[in-house]
Amino acid sequence: MAGDLSAIYTLWLREIIRFKRARSRVIGGFVGPLMWIAIMGVGLGAAFSGAFAQATHGETYLMFVAPGVIGMILLFGSIFSAISIIWDRQFGFMKEILVAPISRMSIVLGKVIGSATVSLINALVLFVILVIFGVINVWTIGIINFLLAMVFMALISTAFVSMGLIIVSRMDSFEGFQLISNFLVTPMFFLSGAFFPINTAPDWMKVLAYIDPLYYGVDGLRGLLTGFKGLGTNIDLVVLIIANVILFIVASILFRRIKASLS
Repeated sequence: MAGDLSAIYTLWLREIIRFKRARSRVIGGFVGPLMWIAIMGVGLGAAFSGAFAQATHGETYLMFVAPGVIGMILLFGSIFSAISIIWDRQFGFMKEILVAPISRMSIVLGKVIGSATVSLINALVLFVILVIFGVINVWTIGIINFLLAMVFMALISTAFVSMGLIIVSRMDSFEGFQLISNFLVTPMFFLSGAFFPINTAPDWMKVLAYIDPLYYGVDGLRGLLTGFKGLGTNIDLVVLIIANVILFIVASILFRRIKASLS
């Protein structure tokens, strides 16, 4: 038990150290989402902000987009963090971990927690920027909603780190990982309701959105940070927890097969 806890902490610390040393990763983690907010939130919002505010009872389009962009930074940062596993396999670090006297679930958990922490740091930096520029009014949120929003961010991160591990467990090359992950990430992002309300979408799109874990994360964040009424915080939270459990179990099962391929 002590060995597993030490392994989880070590893997978590390794992700934090790698993040601190990669300055481009620190800066790029939230610069890209800021550009999305500037282009989509400000630019596109200026085109139909009046109609949008009327349809949403006073909410501006920029306020609507902000939680979606936070979800985007969590999605991309989390799922692409798994690409480091390919490096670890190629340079032998993964083989050393897999032969250590620790459970494979501990390895997965350490990677999930570490990568999720890094994504959460980027998301919190973006959140602070949005508060400074008045996009999100922190005084009207309340401490309870803020803490719940942090829970949602953490659940989004851990879910998509697990999904990234599922993808990478079946891939041996960076090209293959990027191809498959992009094939999944782009639809999940746009179906999350980050840029438009899903309740106004066609029925077939709603069905696809309802099987997208990010949709529930963005919907929950939007309700907590802006007051926009969606499915409801309880429903969003339950679905995200279920998605986390399923994705983590699948990632743990598939990760065990990496051992066979390296032995």
